[in-house]
Amino acid sequence: MNHGFNICDEVLNVEKLIQHAAKIGFFFGAGTSMSFKLPGIFELTERVEEEISLKDEYKILLQSIKSIYGEGKKITIEDILNHTRLVREITRDSIEKSFDGISGEVAKRIDKEICRIIYEIISKKETQVDSSLLTKFVSWLNWLPSNEYKEIFTPNYDLLLEKSFEQLKIPYFDGFVGAYEPFFIPETLDELDKNNMPPKNWIRLWKIHGSLGWFRNTENDSIVRLGATNSEYIEKHSEKAELVIYPSKDKYNSSRKQPFIAYFDKLKRYLTSGDLLFIINGYSFSDQHINEIILNSLKVNNRLHVLVFFFEDESLEEWENTFSKYINISAFSPKLAIIGGNKGEWIKDDESKVKYAYNYEENKFLLGDYSNFINFLIQMSRNQFNCIDIDEECSKETLEDSGDVEG
Repeated sequence: MNHGFNICDEVLNVEKLIQHAAKIGFFFGAGTSMSFKLPGIFELTERVEEEISLKDEYKILLQSIKSIYGEGKKITIEDILNHTRLVREITRDSIEKSFDGISGEVAKRIDKEICRIIYEIISKKETQVDSSLLTKFVSWLNWLPSNEYKEIFTPNYDLLLEKSFEQLKIPYFDGFVGAYEPFFIPETLDELDKNNMPPKNWIRLWKIHGSLGWFRNTENDSIVRLGATNSEYIEKHSEKAELVIYPSKDKYNSSRKQPFIAYFDKLKRYLTSGDLLFIINGYSFSDQHINEIILNSLKVNNRLHVLVFFFEDESLEEWENTFSKYINISAFSPKLAIIGGNKGEWIKDDESKVKYAYNYEENKFLLGDYSNFINFLIQMSRNQFNCIDIDEECSKETLEDSGDVEG
């Protein structure tokens, strides 16, 4: 490690990048939801194993998966869902056909029960969340001056962002249209198709791993998005409704891949669309497909700049060799940074300048924590616009009066 980075200089550089970005997008991983005390993937895996009723069949699935990955890998619920859906695809959900000791009909039941347990766990936790800080981020993003679309990509299933948008009555779009049972239209994700695009001041929210609000009607193989009445829909359509979360890695028929294919294609187009600042927080780079899209985009789009905020130093060190190959990605963690292809430790400077981004007592960079990251954005904008409160009361009025907000 031959480099050191001045904390004040680098934080101010991040501020300038955000303030002067012609187009800005965000990618929020599981760590962002975990900062609001929602369970992460490993906790969900443990809870499903405790609560699932088909325990014998579940154990058979686990053994089959372990034989593929080896004992060294920690199996997650997403690995289990992926393998379960492989069995379903091979057997066509048939009770008479089996794969790896599991019939298609049993695999379908396991799939549905896993999704039901995940739905119940996260839905219950959501009711206990204090999302006031998240609503401030949503408000901040809403008035952020920009002539381009503002877009958020996330693999998180929860509905915290949707609730925050709707609490503040800020319009957003996720590719679904309709009122009774909103349905997905892939064409609305294509910027070139102006006839299907919503207004530019609507924030885009792309849930690339599905959502607790999405259900597949297996009778007509359609996907619908529901709201607060999800539990009623599940109860009423228990036999034909399947929660749509986590895309299978393996071969699936095209209808079951939607809207996942459309969202991944959207991410690829977005990251190669020219001048863009793309900010990643709470993501451990555990999804190979997403990683390939990001890294390939860094190669082909020299006007893309990616900022990655890690919660732990170990995550940054794991990706040091890869990130060091690109000068247009900067990664930050509590003690370390990779900037311009070089890795180094933080060098402290004037405490008063960036105390909202660095803890001088603990010698720790703070922005890998999602809550601190939101506070950083708010503090930065207060300094830039002299705005007292970036929240429900302050959001639009302050900047509209100054003429800095898109109408």
